[in-house]
Order: sequence, then C-alpha cells, then structure tokens
Amino acid sequence: MEGRFFPQTALREDLQRANLSITIEADFYRDLDNARQAITVVPFFRWDQQDSNRTHWDFREFSWQYFSGTWEFSAGARKVFWGVTESNHLVDILNQVDLLEGFDGKEKLGQPMVSASTSQSWGMLEAFALIGFRERNYVGQDRRPSIPFPLDSDNSIVEGGKLGWALRWSHTRGPIDLAVSHFRGTAREPRFFVGNRPLRIAALNLVDDMTLVLTDVAQFSTVVPAYEQIDQAGLEVQLTASGWLLKMEAINRWGQGPRFAAVTAGIEYALSNLRSTGIELGILAEYSYDERGLEALTPVEDDFFVGTRLSLNDVQTTQFLAGAIVDRVSGASLFSLDASRRLGERSSLNIEMRSFAGISSADMFLYGLRKDDYVQAALQIYF
Repeated sequence: MEGRFFPQTALREDLQRANLSITIEADFYRDLDNARQAITVVPFFRWDQQDSNRTHWDFREFSWQYFSGTWEFSAGARKVFWGVTESNHLVDILNQVDLLEGFDGKEKLGQPMVSASTSQSWGMLEAFALIGFRERNYVGQDRRPSIPFPLDSDNSIVEGGKLGWALRWSHTRGPIDLAVSHFRGTAREPRFFVGNRPLRIAALNLVDDMTLVLTDVAQFSTVVPAYEQIDQAGLEVQLTASGWLLKMEAINRWGQGPRFAAVTAGIEYALSNLRSTGIELGILAEYSYDERGLEALTPVEDDFFVGTRLSLNDVQTTQFLAGAIVDRVSGASLFSLDASRRLGERSSLNIEMRSFAGISSADMFLYGLRKDDYVQAALQIYF
C-alpha cells in the first residue's frame, strides 16, 4: 500500500496533490531434478487510484534454469543487472526500465531471453540471445510526475528487428573486479522526434526551424519515441582497498545519432561499527560525463553525486540512503532519500523522498517536473 504526496501545486493546477496505489507481487521458486533445474515465476500487479496507465501487470521473471557443472543455461523472462556505480548505471542495458514505478529507472521489466554462462578459472563468460523488445511505458500526461511534453507512444518507431544479443566477461582477481560487455540490438532508451526531425535537447529553442517553448507545452507538435538499432561496448571496474571502493562504468555507443562515449566514476568509503554501536556508514561520491552534453537522453550528463548510506544493524534492519545529484554547469539539483525499517515479522515501512532545486528551462527532462517534489510512504506486508 503506497501513498504519495506532492507538497507543491502542480504546473497544471487541476492535478491532484495526493495519490494511493496498491501492488501485489508473488515470488515462486522451485528446484527440480535434484537441484539441477529450477523454475522462477514472479508476477506483479499495480492498481493506481488516478492513473489508468499506471494500473498494470507484468511478469518480472518467468524462467527455467539448468545447471551442469560449471555451466548454466536459462530460458524465459529474466532481470539481469550489470554495473558497479550508485548514481548512474550506464552499462545496465539488457532490461527495459519500468517508468510507471518511478522516473529514476530503478525498477525493470522482465526481458525474454535465452542465455548460457560458464564459470572458469579465467572468469565468467555469459551469452544472451534477446527475444522481442519491450518499449518504455509512461505515466499519463495528466498525472504526476510525467514526461514534460505530449508524447504519442502509440505510434512509436522501432527500427529493424526485435532480436538482439549480448556478451559479457567478468573476473575477480585479488582486489579488482573487472567486466567487459558488448550489446547489439534495439536501444532501451528512445530518441524523440517531431515529425521526421529529432527533438534537440541542447538548444531547446530550436528543433531545426521550430521554436519550442517549454513553459507552454501545448506548442509542441506530436512527439514520437523512436528506438534505434545500436551497438554498445561496456566496461566495469571496481577496486577494493581497506574500506575504500573505487568504481567506474564506461560505455561507447553507436547507431543512435553520432557515436559517443560516457563514463561514471567515483568512490565509496565504509565506516564500520561506529563507536562500537554496530552502525555502518558509507560515504559516496561520483561524477558522470556524457559526450553528447545537453543532447544526452538523460539529465545526468555532466553531474556530481554525493551521498551517504547508513545501516543501524538493528533487529528491524533500519537503513537510510540519502544523496544529491548536482549539475556541474547549471547547479540544478535532485535530492533523494530512501529509508526502510521492518515493523514486525511480516511488515516493513519504506519512505522515499525526491526534491528538485534550481531547475531551469535548459534542463528539458526536469523542467516540467520542477514542482513535482514528493514524499512517498509504502507499507509492505509479507505472507
């Protein structure tokens, strides 16, 4: 049971300041054949009080796995995570994000795939055949928070076929975790087009000869998302040294406009058992850079992230993660807080806060959200 409250009146004054929704998720796992096979089924359903787009169901996972010595095979819908950084997951590309669950992209849709992996002394090698493509889903235009321009997702463009593949090699040697990957297939994040022209993120005043006025989104023509065929090479590095974690993710992508590179790098330092209380404190700092600049498909293109992770290590498993992402040039900022605590044997409380500051019209994706600060409380009950 999730309640969300918006302290500020929306840009459109007819939009509500509070909303209620309910989710149901089940997790079924069954070993077969003396643990040489396994079946996982994770159905998910959300009902939303106001937004019919957000009322939806999905299989987060629906897969079969087979284990044979150092080999593992699987088929079905799965969620696979790649990456080491906290604020920006550049290399994590196999699954489509579920924007109906939150605009930060933490939740993902299950991706149909067939995969094989082997773990050897020289590392782990994984191969994925990706079957089908899932477009991004968007919150209704008359709900909060939503994409800040009128979007015609019913007529989206998907270039080429809907099949793809990926390879990833990972290895741990001493204090170093290293992974390299390559993805070929349909881009998970779309570019946006007005007619046959790409919506330029950089200038914001112009899309070729068309003036865009963000304060009056009614002046937009229909904006259509287009998913192009891309190649992406990825690199992940993590170094562990005496309580320090040094992290980096980097990509090189082509096929989606001009070829570009992007990188996120940073550090994390852990302070354990503070003053013999059992409390653990982590301090994080990262920087993200995208060669596309303001034409990047993400607002995190030249930004710093600072944050802290606090774990009380108590019986209730109380945890906090607070942070801020700040644009190096404009100073535009996104503040976030995530907190969770078990209330009993079968329940827990999760608090989430998002707040924007210093958002100007130069921040296209965030400008329409500048009054959509919110606080969310979710009560989870387990059976």
